[in-house]
Amino acid sequence: MLKSIQKRKNKLRAQRKARVRGKIFGSEILPRLTVFKSNKHFYAQAIDDNTGTTLASADGRKLGLKVNQEDVKKIAAEMAKNLASKNIETVVFDRNGYLYHGVVASFADALREAGIKF
Repeated sequence: MLKSIQKRKNKLRAQRKARVRGKIFGSEILPRLTVFKSNKHFYAQAIDDNTGTTLASADGRKLGLKVNQEDVKKIAAEMAKNLASKNIETVVFDRNGYLYHGVVASFADALREAGIKF
């Protein structure tokens, strides 16, 4: 029973991810900032889709942070610092199929407060 529920959730997330990802594209000037969250960690990276390279990243595991709204704000501050070092002020936000709620929304709000524009 639980496996079928998890399969359905994964399928719905994959559908949301494909729908959102089909509409956005990142470049060197305007990179795509994508997020990934697991049950224990939160990751973010800015990607240039023209060359397929990662321009900047932030890893909650390396920072020793968990997935909660307070720790995600610290990850966002680190990501904003990494983006500023690459002279990137504006990004295209890719929520990667996750609902814009909870830690994903907190991450985006913290990035805006740090001066990154979407």
